[in-house]
Amino acid sequence: MTETDQKGWMSRLKEGLSKSSDKLTGGVFTKKKLDEEALEDLEDTLIMSDMGLESAAKIVKGIAKTRFGKDLSDQELKAAIAEEIEPILEPVNTEWEINVHHKPHVVLVCGVNGSGKTTSIGKIAGLFKQQDLKVMLAAGDTFRAAAVEQLKVWGERAGVPVVAKETGADAPALAFDAVKEAQKQEIDVLLIDTAGRLQNKSHLMDELEKIVRVIKKVDESAPHDTILVLDAGVGQNAHSQVELFDKVTNVTGIILTKLDGTAKGGIAVSLAEKFNKPIFAIGVGEGAEDLQPFDAKDYTRALVGLNEEAGE
Repeated sequence: MTETDQKGWMSRLKEGLSKSSDKLTGGVFTKKKLDEEALEDLEDTLIMSDMGLESAAKIVKGIAKTRFGKDLSDQELKAAIAEEIEPILEPVNTEWEINVHHKPHVVLVCGVNGSGKTTSIGKIAGLFKQQDLKVMLAAGDTFRAAAVEQLKVWGERAGVPVVAKETGADAPALAFDAVKEAQKQEIDVLLIDTAGRLQNKSHLMDELEKIVRVIKKVDESAPHDTILVLDAGVGQNAHSQVELFDKVTNVTGIILTKLDGTAKGGIAVSLAEKFNKPIFAIGVGEGAEDLQPFDAKDYTRALVGLNEEAGE
């Protein structure tokens, strides 16, 4: 990413997380002395931003240890919060590594209905293409005709082939064919879409298990990654999604979407604290450029609304 692109992304990230940062900067930041009341208000605010009880308590305790009773400006308090949040996010700030020596690197993408899964696959394909990787998509959401067409459009935009069948086709069979075709064409990365499914529908989760089994018949080491796409707006329900999808598919990473539509950007912090799953990418808009690799420092600063000149 060029310096200009980086500045553009940071601007979109800050704007996308503005609802969350505005919520965080309300109330407690009007207090100048960091007393017990201010700390309680701060903890409540962190919890309401979906950081979770454990993370909120840890952040407040860390701030109180060095700054209790001190008069702080808004920017100083934001910087203090950022200092506590970034170490929680840093362990999940893992670069998505693609094994280019094993073709294809099979990525199974799952998530509930409406999480932004199919759109995210298209955007990720574009990012991989920028890395000069040969990419293929598989329209495994055969339940929805719109999903198949949507993935074809994203494939055209990214300039990558899409394996698809008619609506209602057998999803495991399509996944099997896609892996075989990707092997034949020596594709670097195969991204397989799956039907959006509610985690409490056992028969749909059973089908996801079958897709995994069928893929392994072609390549026993696959899928090499299973990515769970989460809508940031679902709040703490994201935790149950991670737990249940992880049991079925062994989730290796998370893509967090729709951060621009929620005031609950703290969900990334609670997910990192509880599951320690890599957050590979985050989305703050509809455009292809609005989904980018996760960066703990950038995310933290945008989440608390920290000015560029602060803390440099």
